[in-house]
Amino acid sequence: MSVAQRKYFTEVATLADKNVAVITNNGKIFNGTLVGINPDNLSLVLGDVKDETGKLLIRLVINGSVVMSISSAEKPFDLKSLANRLEKVFPTLVELNEQAGYIVVMRKVKLTEKGVMDGAGSPAADRVQKVYDSFMSDAKA
Repeated sequence: MSVAQRKYFTEVATLADKNVAVITNNGKIFNGTLVGINPDNLSLVLGDVKDETGKLLIRLVINGSVVMSISSAEKPFDLKSLANRLEKVFPTLVELNEQAGYIVVMRKVKLTEKGVMDGAGSPAADRVQKVYDSFMSDAKA
């Protein structure tokens, strides 16, 4: 897989769990949360969907062959910048997996854009969470 392909899949993956607008090749517009995506053919699963008439659908599966565009007004979470900030506190102990959307610190504390997921309660996890909270505070400012 080329570098460009990996970057493409990483960008597509950042849309997961985000509010998106999907336009189909027949002009229909669907707004909802991107629940799942097949990056090979762009088939999508949207949740809490509104169509252009305002009708609410709990789930909608859209075949990738009819997808003209997928857009999001939400700014993607900058996992790389968070990893760089953590690296300053935990030099050489930060592993970034951008494609999967997580960071591992000290091989035991895992965090995502939502905060510490694994390893909570330890002193290391508490320190990682403080760095995360500071990062999020700075991002909002």
